[in-house]
Amino acid sequence: MRTVDLIDVAAPIEPVWQAASDVERWPAILPHYRFVTIEDRRPDGTIIVAMSANRPFGPLNWPTWWTSEMWIDAARHQVRYRHIRGITTGMDVVWQLTSRNGGTHIELIHDWTGPAWPLIRYPAAEWVIGPVFVHGIASRTLAGVKRAAEAAARVGTPGHPRTTSDPGRAGPEAGR
Repeated sequence: MRTVDLIDVAAPIEPVWQAASDVERWPAILPHYRFVTIEDRRPDGTIIVAMSANRPFGPLNWPTWWTSEMWIDAARHQVRYRHIRGITTGMDVVWQLTSRNGGTHIELIHDWTGPAWPLIRYPAAEWVIGPVFVHGIASRTLAGVKRAAEAAARVGTPGHPRTTSDPGRAGPEAGR
């Protein structure tokens, strides 16, 4: 199973990177996230992180959870995960951020061979878990990161240009 979610963010890469890589803050900026808990920070830079998010089904929320090894490569604006507990154990995830046309492009890739369930491994991964759960949560996560980063860029976080409609400030929307 390979699930790819993409989004373009109208903000410079640094506020996008901050929102995407600061996973402990996700429940504050992503309403579908129930919790994010750092379980361990290893000397080699590996972070063990437990996460839980809701996947809506009509009026109901289906709680999901997983635990991952997480590696942050700030120089490449890349975050990698390997799921180590939960139904999606063995899933590899890559967040790749790239500056593009004054904004930021995010590519979020999930690769997985499926659950350890004989006979239904492939259909479960390809027809249900990938398109319903993974894509359902990933698309909401990307949209929330986009909202947070664009809001941060508008108000001007430290070290980032302010891009508001304030005619006294420089920026792409100045004077509108």
